[in-house]
Amino acid sequence: MMEPDQVPWHALPAGDVAVRLQAAPDQGLSAGEAARRLERHGPNQLREAAREPRWRAFLRQFQDLMILILLIAAVVSLLISREWETPLAIAVVVLLNATIGFVQESRAEASLEALRKMTSTMATVRRDGRLARLDAKELVPGDVVVVEAGDRVPADGRLLSAASLEVREAELTGEAQPAAKSAGARVEEGAPLGDRTNALFMNTSVTRGRGEMLVTATGMATETGRIAGLLATAKPAPTPLQRQINALSRTLALISAVVVVVVVVLGLVRGQEFGVLFVTAVSLAVAAIPEGLPAVVAFTLAMGTDRLARRGAIVKRLSSVETLGSTSQICTDKTGTLTLNQMTARELILAQRRFTVSGHGYAIDGRIRSTDGRPPPDTLDQALIAMALCTDAVLRDEEVVGDPTEAALVVLAEKGGIDVAALRQQRPRLAEIPFDADHKFMATFHHWTDDDDQPIVRCFIKGAPDVLVARATHYLGPDGITGIDPQARRRYDEANATLAEQGRRVLAVARQDFAADGFDAGDDAKKLLDRMVLIALVGIVDPPRPEARQAIAQCHDAGIRVRMITGDHAVTAAAIARDLDIPGQAVTGAELDQIPDDTELARRLDDIGVIARVSPEHKLRIVGALQARGDVVAMTGDGVNDAPALRKADIGVAMGVTGTEVTKEAATMVLTDDNFATIVGAVREGRGVYDNIVKFTRFQVSTALGFVLIFLITSLTGIAGGAPFTALQILFVNLVMDGPPAMSLGVDPVSPDAMSRPPRPIREPILTRERLIRILLTSAIMATGTAAVLAWAPGPAPAVGQAGVAGTMALVTFVFFQAFNLLTVRHPTRSLFHRETLHNTNPLIATLAVVALLLLIVELDALHGFFTTTDLTFGQWLTCLAVGSAILWVGELVKAVLRVRDRRQSTHGA
Repeated sequence: MMEPDQVPWHALPAGDVAVRLQAAPDQGLSAGEAARRLERHGPNQLREAAREPRWRAFLRQFQDLMILILLIAAVVSLLISREWETPLAIAVVVLLNATIGFVQESRAEASLEALRKMTSTMATVRRDGRLARLDAKELVPGDVVVVEAGDRVPADGRLLSAASLEVREAELTGEAQPAAKSAGARVEEGAPLGDRTNALFMNTSVTRGRGEMLVTATGMATETGRIAGLLATAKPAPTPLQRQINALSRTLALISAVVVVVVVVLGLVRGQEFGVLFVTAVSLAVAAIPEGLPAVVAFTLAMGTDRLARRGAIVKRLSSVETLGSTSQICTDKTGTLTLNQMTARELILAQRRFTVSGHGYAIDGRIRSTDGRPPPDTLDQALIAMALCTDAVLRDEEVVGDPTEAALVVLAEKGGIDVAALRQQRPRLAEIPFDADHKFMATFHHWTDDDDQPIVRCFIKGAPDVLVARATHYLGPDGITGIDPQARRRYDEANATLAEQGRRVLAVARQDFAADGFDAGDDAKKLLDRMVLIALVGIVDPPRPEARQAIAQCHDAGIRVRMITGDHAVTAAAIARDLDIPGQAVTGAELDQIPDDTELARRLDDIGVIARVSPEHKLRIVGALQARGDVVAMTGDGVNDAPALRKADIGVAMGVTGTEVTKEAATMVLTDDNFATIVGAVREGRGVYDNIVKFTRFQVSTALGFVLIFLITSLTGIAGGAPFTALQILFVNLVMDGPPAMSLGVDPVSPDAMSRPPRPIREPILTRERLIRILLTSAIMATGTAAVLAWAPGPAPAVGQAGVAGTMALVTFVFFQAFNLLTVRHPTRSLFHRETLHNTNPLIATLAVVALLLLIVELDALHGFFTTTDLTFGQWLTCLAVGSAILWVGELVKAVLRVRDRRQSTHGA
């Protein structure tokens, strides 16, 4: 037997498929044969991604370059100085950072686990000549499976029979409209999935009818499995934040190395002992690396993930929180993401009048209004009754069982005051003509009475407008039923074309009466329908989510380009895009294939707002082209066909409710409410997170460079033997006096202007030229002020490792510099003396806590020996405070200058 995944089953007659699979459609497989095939092909389930062991996830937290530098410094310090304080303090910092990252990722994984559906798919299978209900995992190639409306297709298969069968394949192809299926359809070997009308695919949903299929592929051999396999080739790239932090780490490490060499060389020239110089060099290396930065970054990202979770978004990796904040392109699926995935009647053309329909989805609280302001005619009920009776869909508490297009007609009838369930009971069917792709209409026959109260049989028909117009002899006009003429046919054709150009799916509704006496629909009732009365045209659409338009507008204001990528038809997608104000032309995947060069594709994408009829490979190519030109790309989706692109994008956003498990696995963020507007909140939160990271990076790098400069100054001048602080004092300042205050910056509220500025350039360093200049100015003030206190403090000159007034005052002054710098960096231009400063009191509380700790280590005798400090007088405290406040006053002066500059630029721009 040929391997199932090597045969184009859709191109073969059903009989040949059964022969090749050695299957008996009337009996099904025997239990023994099914067991043998199950052992050969494996269970019918997708291969789950390998779960990262928890121990490996914890060790991964130590891969950051800055963490590695700290660990090396700790080992060297322990080997050279034989002191345990410094290595222990470094170990505490590293462990704290790793724990924060590990715990937050574990919480995100637990939240995602809660989203996974716990119910297994069941299938009706013919085995040993009997129908049985089995777990879908037990299916094998050659099984005969029976499906009907409401079922989820459990595997790929070739249809053996079909009765009015329609299947929603949006999860696989992206098309919102259910696809009509026929067992006898002839399909070319190279036909795309959406055109394989004689085949069914795993994870698609039967919306109407009944059918039997022969299973041709299971598990990873299915089309869903093939797409899932593409995930292995789409590797996620480092996030912008990861690149920024790594670049900063390399910069600080280089600065540290250069300064260490300078300090050691100068010390050797002056004749200092190498052992003393080495301890000083290790202390300086530790000082040049802001040990608290990784922990504060992790804390800020953790706070961001918590806020996003409360908004309906779960982020898997901490470092991905701010990625949306730097996103410049959002490539979004249409069906179920921008739209409700609930077909809705929007327009009705009746008696040469146009009516609009309000409401969204399957809720029945909308209204039918005429566009000319006049009340609806009495004949409206004729159209609504036809819609109620010539449909099979059932509406239950805004949930639909059956075909979504029929559901739109049922909802429309309910909005017009028709009790559909009661009417169906009062007017049961005598006969029916099921919908078929060949004749393109459905008809139902009912006992009725005419205008003279004489019994008749009335047939209600719905179907393709061109088909019903061709069979019609009359139409319902303003003055009642009128014979149809060429002018009337032209009006119907124009109305149909107008609705279609708006992206509507158009259905016509008609009726035909028959004498009740001796009525017999016969074997071919279709032949009777040649004197139809056209009643109405209905324009149906999968409507946009009400909140999607505003969300997209906010993205535009924030400089983010939103682009729709869908498997649906171009006309339909373009209409939705216009409704949502998505700019750009609409093209198809086939047109993209005519652009073989990815560089040219990236250039052309600026003019394209909609890409329709795309395959998973097209989505991967689009995301790659945008990334290649420097864009940060977010991709949203819910179907299996979206998963590879979600994995490749800088951040993939999956729908948590309607999204498939493959999609959730591929994504870096999952929306628990399936709300596109949640993405806008995530963008705003991401920008706020990055702003806060910039704040405390400025704060901590200022401290690190301040340490470097003070060591340089003391090495050049010989003050304090070239080592103004002990290694433990340095770590205490960086961890205790620096870490918690910096964390308080991580919960600063998002700036009001966060969504009114463009995304930051992808290659923009975390420390821009302007930020770096301000950091250097701050560091120079800190180093100069601290060195001045060391030089002019009373008492004997401080020596390496010995407590004294000068050394203690230098430490206190440096900490005061940090406290005032913390308050200064909260906003680049806004004054500290502004009411918004009090919106987040955490930095003020952290500053007071730092001062309290400083009092303890200076004034508590039990801590003097450990921290190498001594008591200070009140006057000495005031001196340290006055010198330390210099950063505040210089910072206020710089901000005032920048505010004047910004006002001038704004005036010139206006």
